[in-house]
Amino acid sequence: MGVQNNTPRASPRRKSTTLQHLFDLDSKTATVINGKKIGTTNIGSSSSSNLENEEILSSISFCTFVFTFTDPSECASQQELKRQKLLQLLSIVKSSKKPLHDQVMSSLIPMISLNLFRPLPPPSNTSSAAEFPDDEDHISTFSPLWSHLQLVYDILIRLVINTDPKLLRGYIDNQFVANLLALFQSEDPRERDSLKNVYHRIYSRFTFYRSFMRKSMNDVFLHYVFETERHCGIKELLEIWGSIINGFTVPLKEEHKLFLMRVLIPFHKTKGMQAYHRQLAYCVSQFVQKEPVLGGIVVRGILRYWPVTNCQKEVLLIGELEELVENIDPDQYRKLALPLCHQITRCLNSWNSQVAERALYVWNNEHFVKMISVAMEEVFPVVVEGMEKNLKWHWSKSVRQLTENVKVMLEEMDPVLHSKCLEEIELRESKAHQAEIKRKEKWDRIEMAAAQHHNQHQFLQPPHFLCVSH
Repeated sequence: MGVQNNTPRASPRRKSTTLQHLFDLDSKTATVINGKKIGTTNIGSSSSSNLENEEILSSISFCTFVFTFTDPSECASQQELKRQKLLQLLSIVKSSKKPLHDQVMSSLIPMISLNLFRPLPPPSNTSSAAEFPDDEDHISTFSPLWSHLQLVYDILIRLVINTDPKLLRGYIDNQFVANLLALFQSEDPRERDSLKNVYHRIYSRFTFYRSFMRKSMNDVFLHYVFETERHCGIKELLEIWGSIINGFTVPLKEEHKLFLMRVLIPFHKTKGMQAYHRQLAYCVSQFVQKEPVLGGIVVRGILRYWPVTNCQKEVLLIGELEELVENIDPDQYRKLALPLCHQITRCLNSWNSQVAERALYVWNNEHFVKMISVAMEEVFPVVVEGMEKNLKWHWSKSVRQLTENVKVMLEEMDPVLHSKCLEEIELRESKAHQAEIKRKEKWDRIEMAAAQHHNQHQFLQPPHFLCVSH
């Protein structure tokens, strides 16, 4: 697991032989600068600019050495010196009112690449992150390099913000962006957060890379959903997509609708959905808010991927459906009312009290009740039967109480239809009871006939002593 590095990386042993040279060079530069401060007053502006560039290049050259923070031979004072150099570079990039010199840029970007684009360590946990959705520790391994990485990320984001994208295009190319995306596999949440900010800034400012960046993120999503279900940065990437979708214009392009149907909706089937459900639900709701007609596609997609045994996912999906109902085109109410109520009724009959209670609370949503009222004849028989099952059989007292409250509301909505549904339920139960009695009587007759046949067979069989052997 790692990134492709198109910048040649020097051997640490060869670099270490040049550290003393860098110290000497830095001290010489400082002497010149001090001499300038003390007595030199006739140096031209071009000479001063050259000295400043030399000082910056010296700091950049020093920062190209990458410390591991795990090698005992590394010197702590040199690590601290590099941190100070990075701080100086960050201050220069922040305060610069004009673009940096080409010579500086051509050294600064490779230095950033050398520090950021490195092979990532193997996963610290062999089990999938999806198996522990509520536990952050299993996917949070803090990198010892962070004291340097943080400053390098800060330098990069300042460059992206303060520099004209057309000038940076020659230095930050598709490969650079692809390497950034690969780093989202880092288990350090601090690094993923910095990556999110940098990647989003590049998407915002480098408009000529947007299509490539969307396609690259889609590839990561599809690989995760349909192959591995293992990736540390899905939550951060979905946050970026939430902002991207928010900026889409209406009517939506076909490309974006396909992303909703082929990527976002299948995300609901993954085991680790709990870890990023909030970001996923926001992305989906943005699509439905922009084009309410898409609500039907989303609801049917979620129902298709409904979990069978994962109660936590059920609770989250019930909440997402409730939010979607508020934004769905009312013209689709009649088509969606029955399949939606079938699923909500199955959930309120769940033996898991959290799932049952969450499904019953949906009836407090006025948009959901309005949807039901559009298709009362189709929906009421399903719902009323589910309520009666809960009142008779559910083990949880709180669930039975909530069921009683919803039953009162249903009676008030349409007393005649509610009574009719109860009568039909009683009739079905009566018929089922009669069928059970007949089935039992039939089995009794079969057992009696079998017993009589057995007795007759024993009576007709000759005694053993009369049998003649041949």
